[in-house]
Amino acid sequence: MDRNILETLFDRYLKGETSPQENELIENWLEKNNNPHSQWQHFSQNQRDQWLKDVFGQIQNNTQVNEPKTVVKPKLKQLWLRIGATAAVLIICFSMYLGLPLFQNRLQPVQLVILKVPANQKKAITLADGSRVWINAGSELRYSKAFNGKKREVYLSGEAYFDIHHDVTKPFIIHTGNLSTTVLGTAFNIKEDKNKHTIQVTVTRGKVSVADGRRLLGVLIPNQQIRFNTLNAEAFQSNVNANEVISWKQKDLHFEDVSFGQAIAQLEQHFNVKISISNPKLKNCRFTGTSLNGEELNKILKVMCAFNNATYQTKSDGSILIDGEGCN
Repeated sequence: MDRNILETLFDRYLKGETSPQENELIENWLEKNNNPHSQWQHFSQNQRDQWLKDVFGQIQNNTQVNEPKTVVKPKLKQLWLRIGATAAVLIICFSMYLGLPLFQNRLQPVQLVILKVPANQKKAITLADGSRVWINAGSELRYSKAFNGKKREVYLSGEAYFDIHHDVTKPFIIHTGNLSTTVLGTAFNIKEDKNKHTIQVTVTRGKVSVADGRRLLGVLIPNQQIRFNTLNAEAFQSNVNANEVISWKQKDLHFEDVSFGQAIAQLEQHFNVKISISNPKLKNCRFTGTSLNGEELNKILKVMCAFNNATYQTKSDGSILIDGEGCN
């Protein structure tokens, strides 16, 4: 942190111009460090003024300032009111190259990167700690470029699969609505469905704890899932097939002897889109030995409908309606 910024901060504190957050930080620091220069109380005004000039001269020499800078000192009349704060200015100036980056980080909010994935697309990224995240279509992830604190925190809206780099000193926390999912190093899927008012956490590897505020909802191991209702705050834990839950992140879709209804359900999850079938008979039609590869939904639907004597149309809201006579 620049020395002049520090001086200005404490000058504003003495004038009563700082925010409540800045006041709390400064006063906590003062309480912790106090004023080690008890002789200050016995100085005359001229002695104090000269001592301040000498100290600021030492600061300039120690920091090797190449260009002349004007040092703005707080008014002495106000300094007498808060001697402890004045001493703190000097102490902090001496130590600004040792511990002040942490102080600066607390004063300045962490800047988050916002990643929004468009509909019918998916994106994979690597975070600063080496963790990998696959974000599903229509989802949003907010994360920091660097995890400098004691925790690694990200914010998810929608669905994503996380493979977290193990670090016992920095827990990884995913905030999804009111839920917080905490891990040290594991792999799991989180899905927020705002239409159904649910959040699902499913573990594929390792162990995950899920909490609603301070209330622990459960600790999950592989092939376990917590389903949380955001309306009534009820949670239900169950055993699931985790590979089916994360099938959306696979680039290739394979249909082997499945019903049309099962295939549509898989497409809905894979592309995060609503697909309706108007003729119930279509749901019972089956595929045998058919494999469809790729991520383009329209191409897959054309092939599926051709096999099952059906047609499809995309509505204005992005949902898809399938109709037809179906198989014999």
